Order: sequence, then C-alpha cells, then structure tokens
Amino acid sequence: MDHELLTWVAVGVAVLALLLAVVAWVRLRVVDRGLRALIDAGAPTTPERERLDALEGEVAALRGDLAQALRHVAVVRYDAFGDMGGRMSFSAAIVDDTGDGMVISSIHARGESRTYAKGIVGGDSEIVLTPEERQALDAARTGSED
Repeated sequence: MDHELLTWVAVGVAVLALLLAVVAWVRLRVVDRGLRALIDAGAPTTPERERLDALEGEVAALRGDLAQALRHVAVVRYDAFGDMGGRMSFSAAIVDDTGDGMVISSIHARGESRTYAKGIVGGDSEIVLTPEERQALDAARTGSED
C-alpha cells in the first residue's frame, strides 16, 4: 500500500468516527430536551415517572456510547529518513474519551513503505511508541497540535 492510500484510509476512519460521534450527540440532545421538558412540567405522575426513568436510562446509554466513539483524531506527518523530503511518513492516533484506540504509522522510504498499527489502552501502548506516534497520541487526547 502506498502512503497516499494509507492517508486516505486514516482520514476515512476519522470521518466515520466523527460522523458516529455527531449522530450520538444529536440523539443525546433530543433525549435531553425531552427529559428537561418533563422536569419543567412539574412533578411527574406514575406513567410520566416511568417515561422519565426510561429517558434517564437512554441518556445514560447514549453518554456511554458517545464516550466509546473513536472521535479524537490527530495525524503527524514527518520525514522518517534524512535523504527523503516531503514528509511522506505519518502517524495517526484515533482514540475514545478514555484513551482507548489505536495508532497507525506508515513509514515511507524510497523503495518501500511499511505500515504499523499499535493498540492504545488508557492512553498508552504495551509496545513502545515512537516520538511521532507519541506526539499524535498526545494531540488526539488533548485536542492540541503541540
């Protein structure tokens, strides 16, 4: 696989993760509005109480789904070798709210390209991360490029 295809794959995964996060967020907002309307209406009757309990359960489930969405994404491009230019290599980190996810790296050389994937649990990996992979992971978790 060449580096451009891998970049597009990483971008596609990121877009899909963001789309899923937006859908979960919209569903959460609709349920939250319904819950607030019931609360604003006053003390609920028994059937309203059951509906309110169901809505509270759905809101909790949606918050859990949203927390697990791989929606924190960062890509770091770099030159892996001194004789290569154009920052053709990259590391992409894709994680959820708890820091679980993956880092995908593609190292581009003149004659070949290699791709690596490392699992991330709780914001760290059992496999040693390169400085570029660590930079991508930190950027994804904090939302900053530094």
